[in-house]
Amino acid sequence: MHGNIQRKGNSITTTRKRPNIVFAFADDWGRYASYYGQFEGPNSINQVIRTPNFDRIAKEGAVFTNAFVPAPSCTPCRSSLLSGRYFWNTGLGAILNGAYWDESIPTYPLLLEQAGYYIGYTYKVWSPGKSKNAPYGGNRTRYESAGIEFNNFSHAASRNAKSIGVEEAKQALLEETRNNYRSFRESVPDDSPFCYWWGPTNTHRTWEKGSGKNLWGLDPDELKERLPNFLPDVKEIREDFNDYLGECMAFDAGLGVLLEELAAANELDNTFLVVSGDHGIPGFPRAKCNLYDLGCQVAMAARWPGNIPPSTEVEGFVNLMSLASTFMEAADVTSPAEMAPSLLELMKGVDVSSSEWDHVVTGRERHVSSARENYLPYPQRAIRTEDYLYIRNFAHERWPMGDPKGTDDITCDAPDEELMLTDTRAIFPDVDASPTKAWIVSNRAVKSVTPLFTLGFGKRPEEELYDLKNDPNYMVNVAYKEGFEETRENLSGKLMQILISNKDPRVLDKHCRFDLPPYAGPVPEDWWNWSE
Repeated sequence: MHGNIQRKGNSITTTRKRPNIVFAFADDWGRYASYYGQFEGPNSINQVIRTPNFDRIAKEGAVFTNAFVPAPSCTPCRSSLLSGRYFWNTGLGAILNGAYWDESIPTYPLLLEQAGYYIGYTYKVWSPGKSKNAPYGGNRTRYESAGIEFNNFSHAASRNAKSIGVEEAKQALLEETRNNYRSFRESVPDDSPFCYWWGPTNTHRTWEKGSGKNLWGLDPDELKERLPNFLPDVKEIREDFNDYLGECMAFDAGLGVLLEELAAANELDNTFLVVSGDHGIPGFPRAKCNLYDLGCQVAMAARWPGNIPPSTEVEGFVNLMSLASTFMEAADVTSPAEMAPSLLELMKGVDVSSSEWDHVVTGRERHVSSARENYLPYPQRAIRTEDYLYIRNFAHERWPMGDPKGTDDITCDAPDEELMLTDTRAIFPDVDASPTKAWIVSNRAVKSVTPLFTLGFGKRPEEELYDLKNDPNYMVNVAYKEGFEETRENLSGKLMQILISNKDPRVLDKHCRFDLPPYAGPVPEDWWNWSE
């Protein structure tokens, strides 16, 4: 189906031109791009950020207003995206801590390679699981000859700015991305279509304090009254969020380098370019590792002239795992039956009224978890529609963000910020260590903070239901309130039907495998240092 391909040594020829495929995928990016400001009103966070390169792709192609990740944790999300199936069907790829890739599961890049595409990646694809980046070919397809400093953008730029200036320091990191891409492109055989993944991790923790302002001119005071209602609107948290937005702008600047390189090689208009991220902001409660919108909703745009009309707005609810079959369809390669349906027709502007696109299902199992909890996950599944978010907490007696032991030792009289960050790292480990986490935990006894601390870190009921039209920040659980019985039952029934039909072990196993070794239980002490 992909045309008549002939191989001569390393060169690949085909009877017709197929598009290059470039996927820019940011770690922990969330939904922060200035293009989304027009959908969210004058008080949105997206009004204070500038992402001209994402905005260009959205204007010249399609932008998704309801794109969600399959899981708000990097490894299971990426397992799902690469294979095109729900994360719970990816073996040990369904968890983060202790993940191991099953190479019998087909992935879109390796299938495209078999179909004649030259594949490669820079920075993160599928890690820190073992074997690192196996679903994309591992070390064999890695192109990082210029280094990986971009992954620590704010730290590296802030350090180097002291000697060469801010703009020069930023440009040096952008040149790293340029040279890494060029080393890949120079390896592509003549006349071969290519598939390239650019996956910087700079939007993951940690960030240089004050870098949002110092490197990108973002004023944290502009975030006053813009933060979600479940976050205390205080200086420390605004600055932390501001630094994150700076990293989002750094990612966008790197995206601009890819656009420049594709244009310079006269390849931009024959390239199917998709941009997105693997889940929401880290180190903030109700974000990463949570099934609320701040954890699961992401930015996504796609550009492919002649195939995707400019300024196409896709309102349908889509799961990023559908990108696998989308890339396959663009390449004219048949997808395995297990892959979720392609998004290509949606990108082309067809009607999205089908019930297939009026909801999205998300979930999570084990992220980091704690030894003191016997390494058990916090199993959740959710269904998100236009008006409601329904969440099922299958083991609601457990702590959703991990073991709280040690919380009592943290008070508002805690020592300096660096020590406080260290002190809070081990407690609630499924929230990354951050100034925001440290501030909320240490100030939890303050009357105005206590309910917000409980929302973010406390135990949760078996069912959660949020009326998003009236409660866009999902602050009030109406699952057990009068008048919502029918909505709760309908969404619960629909969610369970989807889980059963998609063979979710959490509802089908008599003793769920995710609560048993090797999915649960201890992992080697050197797990984070596993090599290829």
